[in-house]
Amino acid sequence: MSFGFSYVGLIYLVMLFTPNIIWSRNLPENYEKYAADENRVLLALERTGEFLVSGLCLIFSDFNIREIRPWSAVLLVSFLLMVLYEIYWVRYFRSGKTMRDMYSSILGIPVAGATLPVLAFALLSVYGGNLPMLIASVILGIGHIGIHLCHRKEALAEENERSA
Repeated sequence: MSFGFSYVGLIYLVMLFTPNIIWSRNLPENYEKYAADENRVLLALERTGEFLVSGLCLIFSDFNIREIRPWSAVLLVSFLLMVLYEIYWVRYFRSGKTMRDMYSSILGIPVAGATLPVLAFALLSVYGGNLPMLIASVILGIGHIGIHLCHRKEALAEENERSA
């Protein structure tokens, strides 16, 4: 592991935070109701993971592009997951912005808005051979994906009750 600025990490953070800033003004209907009932353990894991991933991706130069070789395919897949994350957000912003839209899947990947960036950062850690980032990604994944799965389950149950 090599300390130093990671421009790849910065690119990932821009790709992560830009749609989230836009989303803050485009919340799905009744989102606050679901957020108020979030599991405190999952929330603590999510916040810890967000903090760690955000910092670690910037302070290790291991994530920067080195020479192009077969191992670079891991970085490419990671980046493609981030591109898919951007596509997910475009689809959400063009939708009716419902809870169903928020927790939709893309290409069979469940709760894509939570799963895609976690997978991308985990693969980035593999590419960089960076164990702290992998651990941070796992912590983030447990909290972030866990919360989104709970919200999705609650939203679908409520939707089924209304249609019954």
